[in-house]
Amino acid sequence: MSTAPPTPSGHELVTGHTVYACVMGSRAFGLATEASDTDRRGVYLAPTALFWRFEKPPTHVEGPREEEFSWELERFCELALRANPTALECLHSPLVEHADATGRELLALRDAFLSREVHGTYVRYATGQLKQLRADRARHGAPRGKQAMHVLRLLACARDLLRTGELTLEVGTAREELLAVRRGEVPWETVEHRVAALSAEAEAALPGSPLPAGPDRARVADFLHRTRRASALRG
Repeated sequence: MSTAPPTPSGHELVTGHTVYACVMGSRAFGLATEASDTDRRGVYLAPTALFWRFEKPPTHVEGPREEEFSWELERFCELALRANPTALECLHSPLVEHADATGRELLALRDAFLSREVHGTYVRYATGQLKQLRADRARHGAPRGKQAMHVLRLLACARDLLRTGELTLEVGTAREELLAVRRGEVPWETVEHRVAALSAEAEAALPGSPLPAGPDRARVADFLHRTRRASALRG
């Protein structure tokens, strides 16, 4: 009587089944300094046969390297379809480290995930971060500069995405202004003013945005179905 092979660990799924991997964080945004870490994000395809067991494969895995985080393909697609900023930005990193045939097809689907729903998710995320910054300032007299920098970056990214229909991570000429915020050289009142202005600009861009109202779930579902079926046939 044959027995099923042992279930691979989360780290084994990452090392053996990653379909897409990239560098994110400050290095992808063009905001890296000498002290910056290298944040890696990836997507792995758990073999279909693992879903036929009582114990399902993990939806995400931390590691095995430092500052590395990966999602199982289905979970990643779910997040991207909800316009999750982290998932969407992973597909637009200028620093791709690995993409096999499945990963390249996932990259080719980038536009299927983009929609006007990014306005709500990006602004909600930025608003939550802003509340934390205000609380830090009330407790300690100053907010965290790195967090403030990324709030501004995220809102500018959302505004430009809504205006153009294209998601660009690199901050370009805004680098020095943003790094000044990170270093705490910009008064908090100025940061608050920039946040309000960027939020208003993103709101103004929403009605005329070239983005569709919602993501193309059918395209993504077809991709996931074909990928799962191919994995099952490989055994």
